[in-house]
Amino acid sequence: MHHLGMDDEEFIRGKVPMTKREIRILSLAKARLEPGSVVYDIGAGTGSLSIEAALQVGDGHVYAIERSPEGIGLIRENAKKFQVENLTVLQAKAPEGMESLPPCDAALIGGSGGSLAQILDVLDGKLRPGGRIVINCIAVQTLMQAIDFMRKKEGYVYDAVQVQVNCLQQIGAYDMAKAYNPIYIVTCVRKHE
Repeated sequence: MHHLGMDDEEFIRGKVPMTKREIRILSLAKARLEPGSVVYDIGAGTGSLSIEAALQVGDGHVYAIERSPEGIGLIRENAKKFQVENLTVLQAKAPEGMESLPPCDAALIGGSGGSLAQILDVLDGKLRPGGRIVINCIAVQTLMQAIDFMRKKEGYVYDAVQVQVNCLQQIGAYDMAKAYNPIYIVTCVRKHE
């Protein structure tokens, strides 16, 4: 049984951005993954979300899409470290590479490289009824693009939540709050026909 929310330190990171544990837990909870689910992790970075998703879906499958060669190497290293075999790594700048993938039950979008609308367009043709798209937006512009897209599309409901995580850090005799960047998590659900 895999418990959600592995420590950030467990992942091999390099200099590639990584989804922090608390955001990872929320994103995966909102994706509502089940055994057998097919999941895309778009802009997968170090693969921290891909790995946790792969451990959750059991005999399902995760497709990690990442454009940076360093990221691709890190995802592979992390998959090996955690003995994850139900994970396919694709080096591409999404939406490139998505057309050939099988239909999905969930998509996690951590980085869109400025192509969010195009990615959502391709996803619209891939997502099964009842499927979920979970978008982590650091920039307000990304949040606006996500909401704008969903408002124009029939057949989806969405919600957005802003999350601000502060962790305590020991500094000498004191425990001081250290803030992570606030993030918006947009969850889009495709209605059943």
